Amino acid sequence: MTLLVTGATGFVMSVLARHWLDAFPNERVAVLDAAAPDAAALRYFASAADRLDVVVADVTHPAAWQAALAGSDITHIVHGATITPLSRGTAAESKREPEAENPGRIIDVNVMGTVAVLDWARALPKLERFIYVSSGAVYKHHGPDRPGEPLPEEGFVMPRRLYGISKLASELITERYGDLFGLSTASVRLSSVYGTMDRITPSRNFRHVPNRIAHLAVQGAKRVRVNTLAAVGDYIHVEDAARAVVSLLRAPALRYGVYNVAAGRTATVGELVGWAAEKAPGFHAEITAAADADIVQDAALSGGMWGAYDISRIGAETGWQPRPVREALHAYMDWIASHETL
Repeated sequence: MTLLVTGATGFVMSVLARHWLDAFPNERVAVLDAAAPDAAALRYFASAADRLDVVVADVTHPAAWQAALAGSDITHIVHGATITPLSRGTAAESKREPEAENPGRIIDVNVMGTVAVLDWARALPKLERFIYVSSGAVYKHHGPDRPGEPLPEEGFVMPRRLYGISKLASELITERYGDLFGLSTASVRLSSVYGTMDRITPSRNFRHVPNRIAHLAVQGAKRVRVNTLAAVGDYIHVEDAARAVVSLLRAPALRYGVYNVAAGRTATVGELVGWAAEKAPGFHAEITAAADADIVQDAALSGGMWGAYDISRIGAETGWQPRPVREALHAYMDWIASHETL
């Protein structure tokens, strides 16, 4: 069997590809990405490089990659190639509107790239499943209706940014292609992902709060300057997210078209700093004005896409469960300590 992963020289998709290679030592991975593997990716895939085929091409230009993948015997596809223009977290970044820099390119890659891959995939004779990698960015900023209730897959959808709009459009397109051409398809909505291989890449310029806190703590900083300790997020370690996607790829059948992939609970900035300090004694948070902060968050954003996600659907379907957030954060800190170049 061969898994095709689009976007796998970057962050989340590289970890997914490596997990497949580690979990199934007799199977292969084909990568389609506009960027060649950087030094970090080459090191990361080195132990399984003999089972990895990389095609460097723009997903929106099928003529540039279809021939190269023709003999790959693709049985599963995870389409994760995307542009993620979401810089936010410091005072300076929060004033930018990165989507305004090239909005047409975002739609082209994030929507028409999906169409290009689906058009090609529907003719593959051995294709068993197609997973589209979506995002919690498709959700509203508020909801569910009852405080404390986790965010379900049904309802509460109203993206405000081009990134979320393009993700929702691609979810619907993926589902429709499945109906039209008899494909087994599903979309996964990832919450805030951090962890192994999280770095700035040509298509992603954003690091979530656990990344920033973990790096500062491991690097020996004694403090992180934040404007609030109360802000929350549902933070999922990328290795847990990779396990979730693979569980859906290998499931005998899927009952739903969309699955949340998340920790299933929120963690505050204060909790994250406290857990980091358990491995880096003396590390602490300093409350400061937003203009002076390392991390700027809005404590009022606690529902909808900012709150906890309901993960009961994927749990019932595949048995997948994420690690506790504290345990996952500690594992990430250990990984950073052994990979000082990231």
